[in-house]
Amino acid sequence: MEKYIFRLATEADRDAIYRLRHEVYASELAQHRQNPQRMLRDPLDDFNQYIVAARDGRVTGFVSITPPGHDGYSIDKYLRRDELPFDCDDGLYEVRLLTVARPFRTTCLAGLLMYAAYRWVEAHGGRRIVAIGRREFLNMYLKAGFQVLGRRISSGAVTFELISAPVSHFRQRVHSRMNTVTKIGKKIHWRLEVPFLEPERCEHGGTFFKALGEDFDTLERRAEIINADVLDAWFPPAPEVLERLHENLEWLLRTSPPTHGEGMVRAIAASRGVPAECIVPAAGSSDLMFLALPRWLTPKSRVLLLDPTYGEYAHLFEQIIRCQVDRLFLDPADNYRIEPGRLESRLENRYDLVVLVNPNNPTGTYVARRELQSLLRRAPKATRFWIDETYIDYVDPQESLEPFAAESENVAVCKSMSKAYALSGVRAAYLCAPKPIAQDLLSVTPPWAVGLPAQLAAVTALKHLDYYQEKYEETRRLRTELIAGLRRLENITVYPGQANIILCRLPETGPAAAALIERCQAEGLFLRNISSMTSRPAPRSFRIAVKDAQTNAKMLQVIDQALREMYGDTLSK
Repeated sequence: MEKYIFRLATEADRDAIYRLRHEVYASELAQHRQNPQRMLRDPLDDFNQYIVAARDGRVTGFVSITPPGHDGYSIDKYLRRDELPFDCDDGLYEVRLLTVARPFRTTCLAGLLMYAAYRWVEAHGGRRIVAIGRREFLNMYLKAGFQVLGRRISSGAVTFELISAPVSHFRQRVHSRMNTVTKIGKKIHWRLEVPFLEPERCEHGGTFFKALGEDFDTLERRAEIINADVLDAWFPPAPEVLERLHENLEWLLRTSPPTHGEGMVRAIAASRGVPAECIVPAAGSSDLMFLALPRWLTPKSRVLLLDPTYGEYAHLFEQIIRCQVDRLFLDPADNYRIEPGRLESRLENRYDLVVLVNPNNPTGTYVARRELQSLLRRAPKATRFWIDETYIDYVDPQESLEPFAAESENVAVCKSMSKAYALSGVRAAYLCAPKPIAQDLLSVTPPWAVGLPAQLAAVTALKHLDYYQEKYEETRRLRTELIAGLRRLENITVYPGQANIILCRLPETGPAAAALIERCQAEGLFLRNISSMTSRPAPRSFRIAVKDAQTNAKMLQVIDQALREMYGDTLSK
């Protein structure tokens, strides 16, 4: 059976709409007199917008939207403007004539039409929706988000209530039922020019910039801020990187870079021991994700994702591509370990794509190269693997799967140079993949995808790997010390991982992590709430980045004080 199609009404639909209006409101409800044409319309139809639900070529239901700026609303027939408990301004839209043909009234069409009207109003800048709802269907309107305003209206044999709510109220109601709304959206054909779901910007860390000043007028305050909500390197780039940027800064800023990052690609290939034809340069790993994944996947695709993990992936799959996402849940009782056997057993489901962040973020756990290569060799060739190795250098650069990916048929390794080479500000990254995959992505990569300062910084950094290796070894020592310090504090469970990541959890009773994060922010310390990294509730978990020894000591002091305020003046263990 064909799915319901939701779309704007065409001129050809109008006759069907007017006939159905007559059938329901004249013949069935006796709100209007029947007429020989057996069609019902009114002057508002000259500028009303109709949204219809159709199936098998037949209009099965509709809803009408009256925008502001015309000759009024249908409620004007019953109430004076000064009787209304809200302003009739350019943000007021009326939703009316919610109608479903009799054979389809036991379906969810009425609710979906109401949702479609809300999305249309929201997308067109509406701030408030008003309607008159039949009293026998009042519960449906209340569930949708409407509020009763205490004005009762009678028309024929039908009694209505005046109902209204701000668009923001409907938005909150939709967000509270996002899982249900998303599932329903996959069962219909949405043909409106507005997206089925309000586009959401991808949540990331970086809240600290709101305190620092996003207009960059108060950068001198950075000494007062600890940005532990992002995993930026605690150390500076190699001295030679800074020297070359400083010496050539004026020229770098005004000069176009090599079109396709040719020098950067050759430097990466030489450093990593892979063919240059297998490298795709980009302005950060997020740039690669948004380039490749929508190209590889469709709404019919099936993806396997770790949970918890880096939030951009779920955003891309669920909000942009809207494909099916299955999750391999990591168990906190097992320190969020990525168990290769469990992962391999899930591959029997023949996914189109498997994403593995290795080491994982926010848990810091990882699968060793030897184990992972063995698993990938046995995996279905039709399944493509995306291995995100943003933090692998902190474990060991030799643990990277880049050479394996270049020789494979279905494995791509995403490598950000931001965190491991202290280049977050210039945005440099690359994908290492089999030549056919890499060349396909290069064909849709725009010219000058990576800026000239970033290209120079990347090339120079790769010439001084000994400097960075020392920093990785020092990071491991700092991580061990910070973990020990956190464990000496009351009311924190610490999950040891790799890289510069530490995941922590507060007790099941008492304040949630948001309270700790808020208290720490007041002292200039920014921690990461991980709620956007998991599909399960995680109100008591937070992530902290490893910093230098002095900063780590300061973080421990701030967290300890915040915990004392939250739980009482308990002593350290």
